[in-house]
Amino acid sequence: MSKTKILLRNLGPGLLFASMAIGTSHLVLSTKAGAQYGWIMVIPIILSNILKYPFFEFGVRYTSVTNKTLIEGYLNRGKGYLWFYAGITLLTTFTILAALYTVTAGLFINLFKVSNSSIVTVALWLFTLISAILIFGKYKFLELSLKFVVSILFIALVVTTVLVLFQGPVQHIPNFEPTPIFNEVGLLFLIGLMGWMPTTVEASSWISLWSIEKWKNQEKPSLKESLQEFNIGYSITAILAVFFMIIGWFTLYGTNIQLSNNAVSFADQVVLLFTEHIGSWAYIFIAISAFATMFSTCMTAHDAVTRVSLDILDLLIPTKQLSGSKIAFGVGVLLLALINFIVIAAFGANMGDLVALATFVSFIVAPIIGYMNLKNVTSNDLDPKYRPSKNLKLLTYIGILFLSCFSLYYFYTVIF
Repeated sequence: MSKTKILLRNLGPGLLFASMAIGTSHLVLSTKAGAQYGWIMVIPIILSNILKYPFFEFGVRYTSVTNKTLIEGYLNRGKGYLWFYAGITLLTTFTILAALYTVTAGLFINLFKVSNSSIVTVALWLFTLISAILIFGKYKFLELSLKFVVSILFIALVVTTVLVLFQGPVQHIPNFEPTPIFNEVGLLFLIGLMGWMPTTVEASSWISLWSIEKWKNQEKPSLKESLQEFNIGYSITAILAVFFMIIGWFTLYGTNIQLSNNAVSFADQVVLLFTEHIGSWAYIFIAISAFATMFSTCMTAHDAVTRVSLDILDLLIPTKQLSGSKIAFGVGVLLLALINFIVIAAFGANMGDLVALATFVSFIVAPIIGYMNLKNVTSNDLDPKYRPSKNLKLLTYIGILFLSCFSLYYFYTVIF
């Protein structure tokens, strides 16, 4: 079999990662970064993608070599590791999915002009539909559908970005003054951006769970092949993050127009950004592409959080084996839908608070989980020849140090 055919056969976990990542961090935060702060925001976007790379790569590496999930590795390091990750998962359960579904509901209302429907009502229908897809369609359907969505989205954004670059940046208003970055508001936004760029670090365990699920239906690839597949998905997320930033920069920076925190208004603004630079004929195409992006992100995140929760319960309560149970998976999907629907009903259409809380938590715990992942792949669970190189370990330490110092600087700014 040719290398290309092998790569195509192995596509799955990496693309699911890309689909999950190209959501709030890209559509919302990258676009806002370019719109509010301009080209300078390409620096934290690229830095986040580079410095967080080892954290996610270790999830693929550990599972490929050991045939165990990254979460099992935490337990092998000690129960304290597992309890810490369980606590983070519990906390993010109440924020991540709610934030994603809120944005997606706003895009749906914008796309179909159903202004008489509330965010809460549309979110309820989305929870119902996605829960049914996950329960009855299972992993295979999820993977096949997202291969199509990610491919279409990548092409659409390449074309849009080229057209925006060709037209050039929007004209600045008279006496325009750049928005400061290093104040409390700017730092809070940077933490949100870097917390979810390319996505939350605790998602490193999601990739390992998807890998285990995929290998149930096909021959397990080698470590090299698994990393190649993941690197494709990771590269797509990094490139598209820059594309979204460019679009926000070229279409809004210098106009003093603020992107709304209201999900419906934000959705309308984002779609108009695209159509103003392509033409009104592209409105439906862009709106559907944006909605498909968030819809697929909701599916992958909902699926992943369910699998992670069941895996944690199996490890904390060894007498209960829930991960392989179809009934347990279905109950988990429905329970997460109910919990996050209640959160959305409480917050309403104001997604800003949800996103801020979710990204803040993700940023603070990122260096800790990065260290936990490093402990896994440098342990005796892996033969020395499969452990990360010195350069990759060095990059990991730099990432942990950078994110830790930035967190401390933020706390210093807020307190003093």
